[in-house]
Amino acid sequence: MTDTAPAIVALEHIRKEFLLGGGLIGRMLGFTPRVVALDDVSLALHEGEVLGLVGESGSGKSTLAHVLVRLTDSTGGIIRYRGKDITSATPRELRPLRRYMQLVFQDSQSSLNPRKTVGRALLDALRLSGLESARRQGRAVELLSRVGLDAAFFNRYPHELSGGQRQRVGIARALAMQPEVLVADEPVSSLDVSLQAQILNLLMDLRREFGLTMMFISHDLAVVNAISSRVGVMYAGRLVEIGRPVEVLRAPAHPYTQALLASIPAGIAGRGKKTLVTGEPPNLGQRQSGCRFATRCPRAMAVCRDVYPPTVRLSGNHAVECHLHSG
Repeated sequence: MTDTAPAIVALEHIRKEFLLGGGLIGRMLGFTPRVVALDDVSLALHEGEVLGLVGESGSGKSTLAHVLVRLTDSTGGIIRYRGKDITSATPRELRPLRRYMQLVFQDSQSSLNPRKTVGRALLDALRLSGLESARRQGRAVELLSRVGLDAAFFNRYPHELSGGQRQRVGIARALAMQPEVLVADEPVSSLDVSLQAQILNLLMDLRREFGLTMMFISHDLAVVNAISSRVGVMYAGRLVEIGRPVEVLRAPAHPYTQALLASIPAGIAGRGKKTLVTGEPPNLGQRQSGCRFATRCPRAMAVCRDVYPPTVRLSGNHAVECHLHSG
């Protein structure tokens, strides 16, 4: 990917498999079913950018986010943070790096400990960030104020908060670590439209204020178009297209990206509608020989079903995995 800014985090040929219970007979025969959630995914997050990641549920977006921040171990490939290979780093080796890569979860309720007050959650994060104890409570109140909550929330428990308030607490907790990279995994999908706008505006304000690099995962193509420097499209564990929003969302090259956009009646202005594509996605527990979109693609050719397409660079920033563009 051509970009003048350095890559803070880079993923190289990432693969992630999940093992499924094979039952007694399967274990006796030494057969353990596997689901390939990510298959040979490479991308980089460049300093100061917002990378929007879109795709259907089950396409691998959240798994990619968890692998990127090392909450989930990859099965194969390399993860680099500022050029350093952290793929096999131990929990102890990762501890000083975790503060620089933080995740805002989709489910704000389950991401907060129900037995801890908002204040305790923030104080714990500030302790892990290395802030001296005398400054922690004042800083926690400052963080609450910065995300639009007053000091009265310090002693409240998660169940006493609304969904939007819990998401603000989650953002404040992430900011307590003073991260360089913030990964937002569908942070507004469970909120109503008015709250979505508030949280999105807050995230963009914080990105500018703190100089954050962001990965923003969403079903909402209108939002991704509005806030992203680049857009990546995931399908069945593959990154099938990536580029500037004007390239990917205004002139999509991959049939899957085209189908996503066509499925919204008003184009990318169809805010808030989840994208749907006809047909069944591939079984990720079965070995795939060709393009994973071939069975749903209206333009599929014989080669699509037998050979996975190479990555074709259409411009310095726009790349696509599709035989239609392979010459």
